[in-house]
Amino acid sequence: MKLTFHARSLVQAEGDALVVGGYAEEKRLSPPVAALDRQLNGLLSEVLRSEKFEGKPEQVAYVHTAGRLPAKRVLVVGLGKRKELDAERVRRAAASALRRCRDLGVKIVSAALLGDGLSPRIRAQALAEGALLGTYTFDRYKREKNSKAVEELRVVDPQRRQEAPVKDGLRLGELFAEAACFARDLVNEPANEVTPTYLAKVAEQIAKEGRLRCRIYDRVDCQRMGMGAYLGVARGSQEPPKFIHLTYAPRARVRRRIAIVGKGITFDSGGLDLKTAEGMLRMKDDMSGAAAVLAIMRSLRKLGLPLEVHGIIAATENMPSGTAQRPGDIVRAMNGSTIEIGNTDAEGRLTLADALAYAAKEVRPQEIIDLATLTGAIVVALGNLCSGVMWNEKPLADRVVAAATAAGERMWPLPLIDEYKELLKSEVADLNNVGPRGGGALTAGLFLREFAGALPWVHLDIAGTAFTEKDLPLGPKGGTGVGVRTLLTYLIREARR
Repeated sequence: MKLTFHARSLVQAEGDALVVGGYAEEKRLSPPVAALDRQLNGLLSEVLRSEKFEGKPEQVAYVHTAGRLPAKRVLVVGLGKRKELDAERVRRAAASALRRCRDLGVKIVSAALLGDGLSPRIRAQALAEGALLGTYTFDRYKREKNSKAVEELRVVDPQRRQEAPVKDGLRLGELFAEAACFARDLVNEPANEVTPTYLAKVAEQIAKEGRLRCRIYDRVDCQRMGMGAYLGVARGSQEPPKFIHLTYAPRARVRRRIAIVGKGITFDSGGLDLKTAEGMLRMKDDMSGAAAVLAIMRSLRKLGLPLEVHGIIAATENMPSGTAQRPGDIVRAMNGSTIEIGNTDAEGRLTLADALAYAAKEVRPQEIIDLATLTGAIVVALGNLCSGVMWNEKPLADRVVAAATAAGERMWPLPLIDEYKELLKSEVADLNNVGPRGGGALTAGLFLREFAGALPWVHLDIAGTAFTEKDLPLGPKGGTGVGVRTLLTYLIREARR
């Protein structure tokens, strides 16, 4: 979808449809919409009354203009109460409106700058994100593809002095949405395509296009570095493990060095502690953290931030076989800690243990953030619409959560209670990789904390939010790309801090 800015009034806007916003609990149309209604001789207000349009969030009504305006249709989308308006309302309104336009066969959409009271840049970014995320589809493997698609979105505003911030917002919105959709594509691909080797090739292509450094370590390299926890998980699969390290280095002076670690289990059968058939069905999504890291790293050269960012992924499958690790096995992680395998289905924390230890030793960043579809316990605690946040430094966690709020991605802080570390004790090793069922998300976070060491660290458990079984306001069933827009927002804010 091409995004452009047009400095003109709404009554002059051209296209197959013109999108404007309507607020709830307001008796009068806003001045720009009222001007359109006058041009249509009251037809717009009449249609809104007949269709009982109340301005509720994402509610849509439209009318054909019959040649009375340059645009062929006027579509009004609900923004809810004006006092409750924020960027996420604009995103969702844009997504709803653009989906309706697409379903109507519209090719060219003109849209007002939705969201009175917000800055032009924020309004434009939210509009672009909503339009692109809301119309995302994954039909690569379908013979019959939906031919309906909006080809161009023209953002219309009469104030030419707002052109620069609006264009900047559109650019950021397009970049953020494209990154999230890139991650969605990777998650939605089947596991017979997205193997560890495939992820490594994607990383190499990203490095080539973005002029990033890329190092891919194979099994022998990882053995030499002492990554016994990661390689223990990889033992059961015929697919070779690939440890991926991407580095973005700015041309300007580096203000901060940040490591972002993503869980990269390209398929999780559970290993010898085999999952049920139902529980295994969508385990292609267990690399959602890795997909987010690749999408973020792919975007950094375009942003040009004065940060050094390292993207780290320990990619493997978790499969049962004659060579798979067993419950009761003991492995040694890169930092020297020994781990008893209490359950082979708690494999993500093992791969992350070595990835975090590697980041701490080889990168020595000022902070580490990891994203992982780590525990079913987080789904029990927070459901499918909210990710869990754990940390060893609260100011860092506060900044990440604030970035998530700005990006419209729900995240909630959870406590790492030191007494719960007792639940990870092993009689034969330094740690067990699982604790009891209660507080499972917290004990997983405590386990990871051991390998971040003294470095400021934040853990995002996205097990519930990385994949959706139903359509959401900003996208269809499938991978969501969660975490991408949060961490891009975070990195931009850190560059300015």
